[in-house]
Amino acid sequence: MQVFETPSEMAAWARAVRDRGETIAFVPTMGYLHEGHLSLMREARERGQHLVASIFVNPLQFGANEDLDTYPRDAAGDAAKCRDVGVDVLFTPTKASLYPDGFQTTVQPGPIAGPLCGASRPGHFEGVCTIVLKLFNLVRPNVGVFGRKDYQQLAVLRRMARDFDVDVDVLGMPIVRESDGVAMSSRNARLGADQRTQAQVLHRALDLAESLVAAGERGVEAIVAAAAVLIREQPLADIDYVELVDADDLSTICDLEAPAVLALAVKFGSVRLIDNRVLTP
Repeated sequence: MQVFETPSEMAAWARAVRDRGETIAFVPTMGYLHEGHLSLMREARERGQHLVASIFVNPLQFGANEDLDTYPRDAAGDAAKCRDVGVDVLFTPTKASLYPDGFQTTVQPGPIAGPLCGASRPGHFEGVCTIVLKLFNLVRPNVGVFGRKDYQQLAVLRRMARDFDVDVDVLGMPIVRESDGVAMSSRNARLGADQRTQAQVLHRALDLAESLVAAGERGVEAIVAAAAVLIREQPLADIDYVELVDADDLSTICDLEAPAVLALAVKFGSVRLIDNRVLTP
């Protein structure tokens, strides 16, 4: 496995590979890798002749009072996991190399970035789009593989790729869960024992919503209310949002007449977890 730390190294390697007519699959991450990340890399391994992974905790997508400084990191462990899963190139740029002095141009996403995390984390998706577009330009992948746990992020990036004619297939893969149903996340490591137990309620709320739809419920308010009531039974759970929106463009809906995504964001102490499920009538 080769490790590149500078954008110039990464770009030169990618240019040579693409000039030879070979394909690149890419998995961008913020590190502290878990089985969810590794599942993306295994899928990407099958999607291209070369597999590139990146690790970069992107400051542009964190707000002023968010967990940039405490976001978990494990550089040596991450490199070992990437090597074991078959990564050909690990790209580990620094903040200074990607955002040098004078950097000022960012990507402003459209209405699809407005609700859900876009409403509660102003500027978040501007930071996500900016870093992913920069990485796409440097890595030059044929396919980029992302997890569906960040459902809105996946939708925003697909929209960006279409709007900017970025020649990358943005592929979404299913959520990987712990044995108790909690969606795998790097932030799980920061949960206390009680918080970790109570975090299971997110999965139960999604199950409840799905069962209501299976029983014939089509009212958005009723589905959302039932999920929120269940979550609030956990004393450490602080709801950021529970919303049921159109599965394609994330717009507001009144009744469940087509596939829609039930999206959750809940804080347990300082740890904010997200989860979702597509509900189909």
